Amino acid sequence: MPTERPFLHDPDPGGTTPLGAVPPALFDLAVNRADAALRGLRPRHPETVLAAWHARTRFARRVPLAAVLIALSRKPSEQSEEGWHWAGGESGGWVPGRAPFP
Repeated sequence: MPTERPFLHDPDPGGTTPLGAVPPALFDLAVNRADAALRGLRPRHPETVLAAWHARTRFARRVPLAAVLIALSRKPSEQSEEGWHWAGGESGGWVPGRAPFP
């Protein structure tokens, strides 16, 4: 049986493991993918679903889950024909339209 772990870091239920600065494009991707996961699932307790998503998504574990939750809480409630996406890294915000990459 292989002794290699499939993850770069051990999953952290609290989502606080990242070391160093998170590149803005990676932060944007994590927020946008988390938002897409919630849109598809529409769970009663999004924090629980996102904690599981965060633990099993390799790139997302490099972004603190708490920061992703904060960004998601700032999503505008108003509807936009094009939808919304996060842009600008941790200090960014929600922008109308689709994200430039999935």
